[in-house]
Amino acid sequence: MAPATQFEIAQSPGDALTAVVFAPDDPSRLLVSSWDRKLYMYDVAQGKEEATLVKTFDHRAPVLAVCFGANKDVAFTGGVDRWVKKINLATGDQTVLSEHTAPVRCVVYSPEHSILISASWDCSLHIHHISDDSEPSTPLKIQLPGKAHALAASPSKVVVAMTARLVHIYDLPTIASVLALSATSNGHSDTDAKADNSGIPTPVVSDIQPWQQRESSLKFLTRAVSCMPNDAGYATSSIEGRVAVEWFEDTPESQARKYAFKCHRQVAPEEEGGGDIVYPVHALAFHPVYGTFASGGGDGTVALWDAEAKRRMRQYQGLPEGVHSLGFSGDGKYLAIGTCPNFEDGMEDYSGVGRTHVFIRELSETEAKGKGSK
Repeated sequence: MAPATQFEIAQSPGDALTAVVFAPDDPSRLLVSSWDRKLYMYDVAQGKEEATLVKTFDHRAPVLAVCFGANKDVAFTGGVDRWVKKINLATGDQTVLSEHTAPVRCVVYSPEHSILISASWDCSLHIHHISDDSEPSTPLKIQLPGKAHALAASPSKVVVAMTARLVHIYDLPTIASVLALSATSNGHSDTDAKADNSGIPTPVVSDIQPWQQRESSLKFLTRAVSCMPNDAGYATSSIEGRVAVEWFEDTPESQARKYAFKCHRQVAPEEEGGGDIVYPVHALAFHPVYGTFASGGGDGTVALWDAEAKRRMRQYQGLPEGVHSLGFSGDGKYLAIGTCPNFEDGMEDYSGVGRTHVFIRELSETEAKGKGSK
């Protein structure tokens, strides 16, 4: 069994990063979005401790979110310019799919239903059907009761975490059915997108209702959400050093299983009054094979958790800054760790220049395997 190894990518973003994500079908392709208005694409050498910057994709404003599409050559981004964009990573072509009225905080793609969902600070979701056609389709718009801060998808559900501890869960097959009906109504095809003067498709307001509406198990603002790969539930994290694990099934037995726990805290020096120094948990990511999950905090550590056994398996320390984003490769062999300053130390004149790092950890065969994993 090969031991775990970890190395830092040499050419990191020029300012604070916002997301790290591996291609679902290629563990050697990694995307990193950044406040420096660029999307970075890296090639992670298999079996070697190195990664090469392949190319960058310029944007009009800071890029807050990125995800892959159906394959390694398609990506979607959202950011401060309010645009949701599709990027052909092979050719560099960029297509604007829709425009929100405030920055786009999150984007997530469902390969099972060919649906892209964007969540914005304008308190709305845009739902896009992604096809092979060159022209973008008319997106649907779902109005939310609060500002979206985190978004994640499982094979059949989409979880949206908002302000005021609001959590809405949407059913993807239902959304797919509404999209299909919308595309064929009135004799219009899916690609007959109505657009404004800029040529950007104008969303059509939809009355799609949440499958479930919940109040977060965490008392403070949600920072991250990640869904279990087996479609059973999800985990959320907050600014107050806690993580909650919940299940989708709305039965008393299933709901009784949910739990929350403290993490990413350090003991304060006695001369400062003792107690805990509490850090936000910025990042969550489930392992695609074993169903365990990783959390990353402002304390500069990454922890691996067994959700079923309710225990911490491992902790990785010594990172130079707070952990802002985590992403497992599709085969579960690699973990990308994105770090940058996050105001935890009271920085007034913020800058991520020279302090933004991306690490790649090659996991040993059983490193992320939980006690009950097969």
